[in-house]
Amino acid sequence: MNIGLIGYGKMGRLLETVSGSRGHRVVTVLDPVNRPGERYDPSKADVLLEFTGPETAAENITATAGAGMAVVSGSTGWYHKLPEVAAAVEAGGGALLWSANFSLGVNIFFRLCSYAAALVDPFEEYDVGGLEAHHNKKADSPSGTAKILMERVLSAMTRKTKVLWERDGDRPEKAAVHFSSLRVGSLPGVHSLVFDSPADTIEITHTARGREGFALGAVIAAEWLAGSPAPDGSGGAGPGRRRGVFTMNDVLKDILP
Repeated sequence: MNIGLIGYGKMGRLLETVSGSRGHRVVTVLDPVNRPGERYDPSKADVLLEFTGPETAAENITATAGAGMAVVSGSTGWYHKLPEVAAAVEAGGGALLWSANFSLGVNIFFRLCSYAAALVDPFEEYDVGGLEAHHNKKADSPSGTAKILMERVLSAMTRKTKVLWERDGDRPEKAAVHFSSLRVGSLPGVHSLVFDSPADTIEITHTARGREGFALGAVIAAEWLAGSPAPDGSGGAGPGRRRGVFTMNDVLKDILP
């Protein structure tokens, strides 16, 4: 499979390494800062991997997937523009697979938390809260992963109906889940969901040791979007390439029971 990269920072370089280890080739790269003056030709690629930032992601996706190409995007902070971006992708006959977190471990964590939330829901003794911590250069807060986690938790519960992301000193109302964000040092990412009662505490935590899990999941997502080409990268995207708008949850439906 031929891959194009939009963004060539730490994540872009890691995506190149992981793609090569799975038999794929990076054939074109767009990054005006890290690769200035390089000619970018997305038509060479079966799938584009877009990992930039909230300021440019929507424009990048619209210009590529909206023109009929296949794009996997790991950028966050742009989801308020998702409806218009999705409309452009559908109109252009392209494909977009987006996720706030491509880590296979995080997506398993989502499922565990959803199941746990449903189990705890009938027992009002257990309050629910959460926290996430990332490096101090992360652009968005709360994290996109935290937002997805809370969507899953609220959909599994009846007595919790909203999230309180920031506190102004008042006590959280009974139906709210208080979720805190911390930005410090070089942490790659920690997400925790806490169920607490007067008798005990149940805590589920995912801790990322680095970016490798995110990169592997993104490349697996690219393979899925391209229609699972041969492991050695031969044959290009082939007739199985998907079209439309997808998330990592669509990929995992084919992997997890």
